Amino acid sequence: MDEIITLENRRIEAMVNGDTQALEEILADDLIYTHTTARLDTKASFIDAVATGRSNYRSVEREDVNVRQYGDTAIVTGHAKFHVGDNKFEARFIDVYAKRNDAWQMVAWQSTRVPD
Repeated sequence: MDEIITLENRRIEAMVNGDTQALEEILADDLIYTHTTARLDTKASFIDAVATGRSNYRSVEREDVNVRQYGDTAIVTGHAKFHVGDNKFEARFIDVYAKRNDAWQMVAWQSTRVPD
């Protein structure tokens, strides 16, 4: 599932660099993004938070990343170290991609903070 890993890398890079154009392509219109704080974002609110700096992603380092494909759905799991604004924390995550019109898009994200 190199295609999904490539998309994930582009998404992280876009979040860190504030590349809203790339996020528009990668994120599905019906995205549900659940942060470690249980705050929910839609595609529009997530992109707005990145664009305005409300969500200032400085770095995201992932490890233990695993991709499993089930037809037109791909599930990505792993562990990440986040640096957002002045906060540094670790989380386990599950990320869901769906293939629609021959293109993969991220439809869901759920992360759980690892206790300090």
